Amino acid sequence: MIKPDLTMPLPADIGAVHFVGIGGAGMSGIARLFLASGHRVTGSDRSENHNTEDLRTLGVTVSLGHDATNVADADALVYTGALWPDNPEYLEAVRRGIPVLHRSQALAWLINHKRLVAVAGAHGKTTSTGMIVTAMLELGAQPSFVNGGIIQSLGVSSSFGTGELFVVEADESDGSFLLYDTAVALVTNVDADHLDHYGDHDAFDAAFVTFANRASELVVISSDDPGAVRVTGSLDHPNVVTFGEDAAADVRVHSVVTEGPVSFAVSWQGADYATTLCVPGHHNALNAAGAFAVLVGLGFDPRAALDAIATFGGTERRFELHGVVRGVSVYDDYAHHPTEVAAALSAARSVVGSGRIIAVHQPHLYSRTQAMAGEFAHTYERLADHTIVLDVFGAREDPVPGVTGALVSERFDDPSHVDYLPDWQQAADRAAEIAREGDIIMTLSCGDVYRIVPQVLASLGASQGG
Repeated sequence: MIKPDLTMPLPADIGAVHFVGIGGAGMSGIARLFLASGHRVTGSDRSENHNTEDLRTLGVTVSLGHDATNVADADALVYTGALWPDNPEYLEAVRRGIPVLHRSQALAWLINHKRLVAVAGAHGKTTSTGMIVTAMLELGAQPSFVNGGIIQSLGVSSSFGTGELFVVEADESDGSFLLYDTAVALVTNVDADHLDHYGDHDAFDAAFVTFANRASELVVISSDDPGAVRVTGSLDHPNVVTFGEDAAADVRVHSVVTEGPVSFAVSWQGADYATTLCVPGHHNALNAAGAFAVLVGLGFDPRAALDAIATFGGTERRFELHGVVRGVSVYDDYAHHPTEVAAALSAARSVVGSGRIIAVHQPHLYSRTQAMAGEFAHTYERLADHTIVLDVFGAREDPVPGVTGALVSERFDDPSHVDYLPDWQQAADRAAEIAREGDIIMTLSCGDVYRIVPQVLASLGASQGG
């Protein structure tokens, strides 16, 4: 993959822009903003998805497959961190000497002099960003924003607003979140990931310390996550607000009820404020508390802020219901790290009642699968009733000999609770065979596992159930 040169000065002007990997959630959102600001936009991706289809309806030329000719007469090229250095479009832009920008650099160029709220963390970024954006719109702030997923109530992942605030989901995976001129930094957690980039846990922590200390106004950070606590201890920022269930948190979460949509209360400056969200899961009470801390830190009224957060209806690929067939509900979730999987399955458990959870796990990245196979197995065996493991979605990585989904399934203590089925049709049929009325089937990964959902629904329709 290409590591961005974050020291490169941004160009004074950008004309026509070509996006390599335009179908991604973040890239498509940035492309929309460039289009809305008057730039001619083109792009390419490996395959079609709803983002590429939507962009075409807006007038963007999207090519399937990567070829040097796709760059055409673009004045700048924007790429994702998943791009390899031998990509023909990247090489063509370098050959022509036009600006080649990582997506974070393109976003920084767009933000310009806005008052930036940047949301970072190994987990919870997309939901927390969605909560902040939804609440700001409810409160009349009219922010600009770029999120890593589509906010369901808005139908988009990005938009230009007329207000002074700009909210972004800041990506820590390659260090690019250090590029932004941040006013308010929200750190949801610091659960070490992406060590292929950082090398070790200390370097990962140090990047978050730098990110938070650079915030010009306010740092909001978890009081519960051990990594966030380590980072907080290293901060020298004058204005830090903590949130969580810890007794010493500035925004303290308590009275959490997780049956169905989560209910809870927050204590802030001597007063308690209670609410019920539209989304389930204990983790969402904590996400909401972080969003609340950001909003009150910006000066919004506490009661109004929490009421506005409660209107958030979710983002795509975060516990997203796709259909119910013969009483079996089929959900998809973006979870791809053991901590995220635990949160997603716990949310499912809070709504499934007496039903069971059948998880369909697509391991993401060979390096992560190799390093965390045991943690994944333990999490699924503890929180799901049965797990079907697919093969690895490699994304930006080349295959590693011996690293397959079997690494996860083989680590289960009870092999009767898991199937390793690389064939998607067999996996869909097996899920339908096991499922009975009242159960949840849930696909989990940030790869392309969502594409199996229609097969699962069809198999349910054709099956008499288990």
